[in-house]
Amino acid sequence: MGRGKTITAACLLTLAAIGGRAQERYMVDKVAAVAGNSAILYSELYEAAEYLRQEQLAQGYTPEKDPMVQSLEFLLTQKVLYNQALVDSVQISMESVLARTDQYMEMLEEQAGSVTALEEQMGKPSYEIRQRMKERFEEQEYARAMRQEIDSKVTVTPGEVERFYRTIDKNDLPLVPQQYVYAQIVRFPTSSTAAKQRVREQLLDMRERIINGTRFDLLARMYSIDATAMRGGDLGWMPLQAWVQPFADAVEKLQPGQISEVVETEFGFHIIELLEKKGDKYHARHIVLRPVYTPEELAADGRFLDSLAQEIRNGKITFEAAALQYSDDRYSRQNGGVVTNSEQLEQQGAGELPKSKFMREELQNDYPALSTLKAGEISSSFQSYDGYGNVLNKIVKLVEIIPAHTANLSDDYATIEALALQTKREEEFQKWLSSKIDGLYVRIEPEFRNADFDNKDWVK
Repeated sequence: MGRGKTITAACLLTLAAIGGRAQERYMVDKVAAVAGNSAILYSELYEAAEYLRQEQLAQGYTPEKDPMVQSLEFLLTQKVLYNQALVDSVQISMESVLARTDQYMEMLEEQAGSVTALEEQMGKPSYEIRQRMKERFEEQEYARAMRQEIDSKVTVTPGEVERFYRTIDKNDLPLVPQQYVYAQIVRFPTSSTAAKQRVREQLLDMRERIINGTRFDLLARMYSIDATAMRGGDLGWMPLQAWVQPFADAVEKLQPGQISEVVETEFGFHIIELLEKKGDKYHARHIVLRPVYTPEELAADGRFLDSLAQEIRNGKITFEAAALQYSDDRYSRQNGGVVTNSEQLEQQGAGELPKSKFMREELQNDYPALSTLKAGEISSSFQSYDGYGNVLNKIVKLVEIIPAHTANLSDDYATIEALALQTKREEEFQKWLSSKIDGLYVRIEPEFRNADFDNKDWVK
């Protein structure tokens, strides 16, 4: 399992970063393998293997297999997934692809010292380098989406989880680090109406400036708060269902060249321009802002929560009752304020059961407050953010600290279930992969035909 993650990281992070060095060792047009209509070049293979070697060395890991073989099998698998994704018309986020491309171009240019220096190192103009990277990241995103679609169809029953736990070598069970169970009372700024009006007026002023001739992309680069700002707010080509409902509704009503009124979503406030439309795909760009609060507006809610915390400590109201009455967090207020990852699962569209036990690295902004508490104690108020980046104030109560231990079925069912599901998904994926390889044209260069692949079906 770990090995697969390592190879994935290599391909996602650095396939393009060392392309110049790879080309010194292999001819760019020499093919190492072919799967379907997709070829794997030696340069591409070397890049993945070189990064994998470096990562394994940094981890002190001695691989059982040649990194070239590991990387070749991963890339072959990626090609199969990519080809099937195109056949199945799987949808991907081009925004993510473009954002990653931009980030890597910036990294490469910074490493080289300038665009000119980069072009000299790579032996090609920057637009060709960008296009090559975009194509790779797009293929990776299609492969990831296809794998996710395959995995989503695999589930485990409670009976399967129990059988898995009984049969697994107990030495293979994970060590569960120290975990925290805690509750919270959240307050979004009570002055949100005024702050929202300010951001609406700011966007309406931008809209007026754009209509009067100011470039949309210029304002997006200057003011927009999300990753699209560096591209002038460009969202790429997307189907309507890829966007949250208010945003999608606004885009659907626009004609090319038109700019929307201010649209509010959980991510903030937007103005949107439709650039083009083809069939059910829309090419749009946006400027997104979030309300900004004054220090006094934020402090007022902090004072309220500090007063409420003192009432709880004095026994005038229970934390559970206070959470139900005063908390603005719809995910925890009905549960005595106990925090779960329900919001994160909802954003991801994951079908997993929510959890209420968190490791330290998962606590992010809440850990500093929790680290000062004993079980049953309540913190002073502090500022934090929700999953969409909106500012808020909260107080937290430490419910329990669970010591580190080897996972067991009674205390860590969700962990065992996830491990059982991961194992079953890998088994089902290998069956799926073998069935696809069987009906696919695969050619591997002679020097790799005797390699020790995990899936023996690659060599026909």
